[in-house]
Formats: sequence, structure tokens, C-alpha cells
Amino acid sequence: MQPEQSSQYGISSYCLHSLPLTQALEQLSTITNYVEVMDDGPHLIASAEPLESFSLKYALHAPSRGVNIASLLEPIRQASVEVLGDCFAIAAEVNAPVVVHPGYFAWTQEYEAAARQFETSVNDLIHLSEEHGVTFFIENMGNWDYFFIRIPSELPLPDGIGLALDVGHANLNHCLKGFLSRTIGHFHLHDNNGKEDQHAAFGDGTIDFSAVMASVRRNNVRPIIEVGTYEGVLTSIEALKGL
Repeated sequence: MQPEQSSQYGISSYCLHSLPLTQALEQLSTITNYVEVMDDGPHLIASAEPLESFSLKYALHAPSRGVNIASLLEPIRQASVEVLGDCFAIAAEVNAPVVVHPGYFAWTQEYEAAARQFETSVNDLIHLSEEHGVTFFIENMGNWDYFFIRIPSELPLPDGIGLALDVGHANLNHCLKGFLSRTIGHFHLHDNNGKEDQHAAFGDGTIDFSAVMASVRRNNVRPIIEVGTYEGVLTSIEALKGL
């Protein structure tokens, strides 16, 4: 039995990534009126048309698998920013915020140069967000040594940019408590065992969701459930009722 549609949380289309986007949105609209579209792979969107077919509030998770806004290869950095700019343009049409990954460096010796490229891209994205009138957040990354924004000491982000806290990623780096003490503009909620990015249902891992939900309430943010399966989403919705 599915729960009634709730206005307390949103759900990522990631849980139904194997379905065409319109089918995923139709199914998710029965349990929430707020969907974060995983704008990548099977759900990559070229226009706002499929989103406008539903009466939903949206967030967009910008393409991340094929882009790197910290690349030392300048044509790739510029192309990555351009891809995110296209996402911003679609987001503007449906009044949606956008979540962006921070990019990565290929070699430890390139950290400082990549950090400068990341900063350049962030400034480019600020200009694009102002041009399109959209808000964007930068997401913290998991236990992958080559990514930026993995631990709280890498904050704060530049003025005007909010943090999208992925609690599963923070748990992998054993620093969730430190992130929860910060100001957070967007939440991705899923569980894991502290070792692998499992995107598990709440309660199937080691995360203390009572502390997470206290931070959600303190920041007055409507969180996104980013669990990997639809069944896991339903389990997590039930778990939220106890919090």
C-alpha cells in the first residue's frame, strides 16, 4: 500500500531511473508533489516539456557523470559549465533550484591548479544563475579522494551559494555531525553502512536520522529522499513518520 501524497519531502527520480522520465514522474506524483529530476543518463532532459506535463514542484540535479567543472583541460571545463548552463535554462522555465557537483582532480599534484579551475567555474555559474534567475547548490561528495567538498573544513562556499548536504556522502567521510552544524540549503537523504555509497533505505545503514531531521527542521528545508529503489523510498517514508 502506498502512502498518501506528502508535502513534507521530495523524492529523487533516481529511484525510478530505469523507467522513462515521464513514467517515473507519473508514478512519483502519486506519493509527492515535489520531485528532484536526476538530469543525467536515462532522465537527461533537453527541454522543460516533459516537466511541464505534470503539476509538480521540481529541483534539478545537474548532469554530473560526464562533466568536470574543475578540469585542468580548459575546453572540458568550459564545456562542463556550458552543460550546467543549459540545465539552469531549463530550471528557470519550471522555477526549480539546481544541485551541482563540485568537480575533481585526476592527480594529487594537480590539486591547487584544479582548485583554481573550480573557483573559475563557480564564478561562471554564479553569472549564469543570475542570468537565468535560478538558485544553485553545490553538493558535498563521498569518500572519493579526488573530489572537492568532501569534509566541512572545505567550507564555506562562495557568498550566495548554498550547500546541498548529501547525508550519505557525509557518512562515508565520517563527518556528518560536522556538516549538520552548518547552514544547509538543500538535503539529499539516504542511508549507507559508512563504507559504500549504497543509497539505502532509512534504517538499513548507520545514519542517525533523528539528528538529520533536527537539522532539516532547523534549516527549514524540504528534503529530498534520494534512495536507490522505489521500494526503499516507501520504506523511508514510513521511517520518517517516527521522526
